[in-house]
Formats: sequence, C-alpha cells, structure tokens
Amino acid sequence: MSENLRICRRCLLTESGREDIMRDIEQRIAKLSPDEKSPAELYGGRLEICRQCDFLENGTCLKCGCYPQFRAAFIKNKCPVKRW
Repeated sequence: MSENLRICRRCLLTESGREDIMRDIEQRIAKLSPDEKSPAELYGGRLEICRQCDFLENGTCLKCGCYPQFRAAFIKNKCPVKRW
C-alpha cells in the first residue's frame, strides 16, 4: 500500500486518496451511452447511500468488490445488499 493512502471507512474513491483509479472510472463513465447512464440525481443519491454503508471501505464495496462510483453510474445496476 502506498504511503499516502490511508484506510478510510465509508469513503468513496474521491475521498480515499485513490485519484488514479477515480480518473479511470470517470473516463469510463463519460463513455457510457445515455441509455446506460444513471441520471445525475439518481447517481448522487446512490452514492450517498453507499457513504452510509458498513461495507464501504477505501472506495470499495467489501460485499462484492466493486467501486460504487462505477456501479452506481449504470442505471440498471443494483446494490449488492439491496439498498438501492
């Protein structure tokens, strides 16, 4: 683990010091078609729910191993513990 990273419970990638991964995810999200992409309000609401989840650590969902910021970007995706 890099020296500048810290364990951050209930942090998304943008808050955990993992900017390189977040940049990659943002690029991938930008390439989604409008039919695939969650509207901004839905996306933001999903991430707020993730921030409150005990399974979120260092920007990763410990339940399924995904990056919630990527999972939430797809309109058809669901939370692995059915919170959204």
